[in-house]
Amino acid sequence: MPQLHVPARLEQLAAVNSFLSENIPPRFLPALLNVELVTEELLVNVFSYAYPEGTTGNAEIALREVFFDGEDMLCFSVRDWGAPFNPFAEVPDPDISLDAESRPIGGLGIYLIRSVTRHQAYSREDDTNRIDVYFSIPEQE
Repeated sequence: MPQLHVPARLEQLAAVNSFLSENIPPRFLPALLNVELVTEELLVNVFSYAYPEGTTGNAEIALREVFFDGEDMLCFSVRDWGAPFNPFAEVPDPDISLDAESRPIGGLGIYLIRSVTRHQAYSREDDTNRIDVYFSIPEQE
């Protein structure tokens, strides 16, 4: 399982994207754009909010192929050592029927993640937050 450990800083996003493009299994390559999009949404939140202001923590990123829900999938994982936070339970669904000016800030990233992934999971293990998101093999056109 390829893994990457990075300091929790926004300037690490380019290194993370390089890691993704170098390690994504070939049959999931058509999903790379969605994987990068989800990765950025998750990591910007970790890098911005997981650790107390003025400190830099770490993040661990991993990719693995799994058989889940009766199909082969790509699992992308993010782990951090920040305060407990489950974005799938604690971030309300946005009201997308409202125009942008009327909508409260927050929630669109998680909405986006849910819309481009097959399954999402959060767990708290050994004082770490772990998020796993699962991508189906893209259908070939």
